Amino acid sequence: MENEIEKFMKVWILAMLGLCYCYYITSRIPKGFFKLLSLIPIIYLFITLPFKISSPNLVGYTSLFLVWLGTFKLLLFSFNQGPFAQSPQNILHFISIASLPINPTQHPNNTQKLPKWLLARKVLTLGITVHVSSYIQYMNPHFISVLYYCYLYLGLEIVLAFITFTVQTVFGFQIEPLFNKPYLCMSLQDFWGHRWSLMITRILRPTIYNLVCHIFTYVFNPTYATSVAMLATFLVSRLMHELMYYYLTRVSPTWEVTCFFMLHGVCTTVEVALKKVALRRGWRLHHAMSRPLVMVFLVSTCWWLFLPQLLRNGVNNQLLRNGVNKKATQEYEILVDFVVHSRLPYIYVCL
Repeated sequence: MENEIEKFMKVWILAMLGLCYCYYITSRIPKGFFKLLSLIPIIYLFITLPFKISSPNLVGYTSLFLVWLGTFKLLLFSFNQGPFAQSPQNILHFISIASLPINPTQHPNNTQKLPKWLLARKVLTLGITVHVSSYIQYMNPHFISVLYYCYLYLGLEIVLAFITFTVQTVFGFQIEPLFNKPYLCMSLQDFWGHRWSLMITRILRPTIYNLVCHIFTYVFNPTYATSVAMLATFLVSRLMHELMYYYLTRVSPTWEVTCFFMLHGVCTTVEVALKKVALRRGWRLHHAMSRPLVMVFLVSTCWWLFLPQLLRNGVNNQLLRNGVNKKATQEYEILVDFVVHSRLPYIYVCL
């Protein structure tokens, strides 16, 4: 693990050097094609850096922050849009915005407010989950899948909470929320567009959705252009998820994730079209029915298509994919042991 941490540090040093180039050189080029052209070497660097790490957790966060968020933010940076619409105050602000899952906001009512006890509670929950996993040989396979879902979700939540708290404390950023109570979603459009993983939504909307919608408005009427833009956004999202999974497993994809996002893209597009017709006729499904229906659809399709590619091998459905889940579990055990003995949650609450 010490060797992996050393590789992780080298990767991020290279990434920060690349962002220094962007701040001191690329930022002086007028927005447009030539500015985008000057960023291609850094985008290529970001795409290749995760291959230098083999730890599932470290490569997962590195690929998410640099390959997905970082490269798309640099695309927006080339046209002075997105989080770089206003010039960062200094190089540290630029690096933080470009490489971390944060989006500063000027609206104090739309900020990420973190209770001081939040990190401690999540680490405790993760510790309990890790302890339960020691009895995995006695568990039902379906319960094991739920357990791995917990690992993925809690690990991501802890990292995001820690990053958000640190950035707010050090730089004083007012940060937009990363999630917006996804369990209260009343439709697929509401879930993907306004509640789930908002940092990804804020990146895909200006880079993919708005661009495709603008282009196809000249070919189709606005309704069809919107549908094409939604499908294109889900298509890009599925490509990025497949790439993230490839970084994690280092084996060829089996395309369940592609099916998952294309299914949701088609269903969301149809849902939006049907809602427009229903609203014109004065029909509206009560949230007491819409919320359970959406959640059942999300959970069932996620269980069917999203998780298997991470856990299963395409050749033999009973084989775990390259042991990535076991490696990640072992790393969580090391993390929990370190946090418990270092008393980080206690220090966090005191702060």
